[in-house]
Amino acid sequence: MAAYLDLSTWPRREAFDYFRNFDKPYFNVCTRVDVSRLKPAAAGVGSFTLACYFITLRLANEVEPFRYRLEDGRVRVHDVIHGSTTVLRDDDSFGFAYLDHAPDFATFAGGAGAAIAAARDRQVPFDPRLDFEAVIHCTTLPWIHFTSFSHARNWGREDSVPKFAFGRIEADGDRLWLPLSVEVHHALMDGVHVGRFIERFESVLTDPQPWLAAR
Repeated sequence: MAAYLDLSTWPRREAFDYFRNFDKPYFNVCTRVDVSRLKPAAAGVGSFTLACYFITLRLANEVEPFRYRLEDGRVRVHDVIHGSTTVLRDDDSFGFAYLDHAPDFATFAGGAGAAIAAARDRQVPFDPRLDFEAVIHCTTLPWIHFTSFSHARNWGREDSVPKFAFGRIEADGDRLWLPLSVEVHHALMDGVHVGRFIERFESVLTDPQPWLAAR
């Protein structure tokens, strides 16, 4: 289920009207987050990458503007959004895997792991699902500790799906730093909303075990 935002009472209406017709209406924030506690916690229950995706998807559902999507000049508010990720294959090509939202990590990781394996082994077709909007796009570049990032975009489409990227972890003493890129449509949110997402992400990383525990 989904509803439309009442633009007549939305405090951001002026910013929405201003930014939505820009040639490049997206803005990107790159930062790094301390995963010193998440890394061992994830090792005890499964995949570090899936743990990052799970936290990202949970928080994207909690911070409401990440569930907004443009639709013919209106703003659709999805009740729940899901995840997707690129999947590298053995021949250096890639596919897409779709990751269903779940309230607990074990359920999420079970479904996501199977979807990623199917994409890696070509059990499913190359399927970008361009019309699927109740989703966030994720990717991982484990080769690069990047400090900036930009996603490919189709300027001919009303693409308002938030996009996330994770890079190579680097150690600094006893701390482990992970690059994180967040790219969003400026008609739908501002820096304050991305800031809230990153602050919550950082808060989870101070004590990630409860997020990964079975429920």
